[in-house]
Amino acid sequence: MIHSEHWNDTNGNPAGGTTFGRGFAIGWQNGPLGRGAERSEPNGAFVEDIIAAAADRLQYYQDSRFASKYNATALLHLDEALRALNARTADREDRDVEGTHAE
Repeated sequence: MIHSEHWNDTNGNPAGGTTFGRGFAIGWQNGPLGRGAERSEPNGAFVEDIIAAAADRLQYYQDSRFASKYNATALLHLDEALRALNARTADREDRDVEGTHAE
């Protein structure tokens, strides 16, 4: 079972939260990182981090005697998810809104 709490700031913007289950606990990024000289260090995980961690674990299985077509398919989909999220980030960078709550 997974338990999540997703928090919003006073303007209704995402403001971190937690997700946990058996064997894991995630503290989500709280607030935007900012831009340029005002950019701050992350204070929590991003969705991309967690997808990458899941892909890393599946790749560990793929590199062992537990390799399977199912793991390979899952890895392809996780890679596709990361590519989509990276494309979103690139689009936001191109529009100078990455690191902000602007849409």
